[in-house]
Amino acid sequence: MRFLSKFYIDGFILSILAMVVLASIFPARGDAAEVVSLLTKIAIALLFLLYGARLSPQEAIAGLKHWRLHVTVLACTFVLFPVIGLAARVLVPHVLTGDLYTGVLFLCLVPSTVQSSIAFTSIAKGNVAGAIVSATVSNLLGVFLTPALVILLMNTTGQASVDPSAVVDIALQLLAPFFLGQLIRPKVKGFLSRYAEPTKLVDRGSILLVVYSAFSAGMVEGIWHAMSPWRILLLALVCCAILAIVLVATGFIGEAVKFDRGDRIVVVFCGSKKSLATGLPMATVLFAGHSVGLVVLPLMMFHQIQLITCAALAQRWARSAP
Repeated sequence: MRFLSKFYIDGFILSILAMVVLASIFPARGDAAEVVSLLTKIAIALLFLLYGARLSPQEAIAGLKHWRLHVTVLACTFVLFPVIGLAARVLVPHVLTGDLYTGVLFLCLVPSTVQSSIAFTSIAKGNVAGAIVSATVSNLLGVFLTPALVILLMNTTGQASVDPSAVVDIALQLLAPFFLGQLIRPKVKGFLSRYAEPTKLVDRGSILLVVYSAFSAGMVEGIWHAMSPWRILLLALVCCAILAIVLVATGFIGEAVKFDRGDRIVVVFCGSKKSLATGLPMATVLFAGHSVGLVVLPLMMFHQIQLITCAALAQRWARSAP
């Protein structure tokens, strides 16, 4: 039993892998895809409602004031990642095709995720207030920074633009439920302090819905069948290498800046993530007329790898939390 325990895999990670298998066999199509998308949005809104209800106003204000943390996360997202993406150019043509390298560079330019970054920070018992601000600011600024970086570093049509409704969507889906949670906090804080299971269930459930929705979209688009298995394996290895470099770098940066444990967790989870939900709509606009399916394939693959890896890290830190 002691020998077998070395190979124990957390049930949450198994659940993520199960969602990948389920989406591969039974991807959501048509009306079902609309229902899954709606359920995902509801789960994410509920998650932020619970975060707002659990955080005291003092903690939320402290999160807003922690500018060193937010600048560090932004630097990881929009400086460290693009440098890695530009360095990956040496992998063409032997490891990556031209289209796949375009996709790898694009994934390095999109903003951080919001929901999963905060959920993993919560699971790992990190600074949730700081994660909410850092991830949200990254996503909001990314609406403008990502197209600018794409135009600066890549060959596009030069007509890149982003729908301003993306900013409204972020505010309605994330910030509005959070502030509503702050308003109802006096009535529910006692219940939430006694029962942690509702937040834990929504944390993990929302991530599982995101995984199923994203992988279903890839199956429906057929992008997994556009390449040979060998090329897919090489791309997966490149995505793993990028994530490993960033995880090590963000861990080192958190230590170098002398953040406490909670803030170091924020730097690792918010600074190492890339948003599929934001990246896919941007790609359809920025690469109009291009092979968008292959361009977004690295982002989709990186998204799955980051969720599984960070789920393991979050569970490990949760067990070692003071």
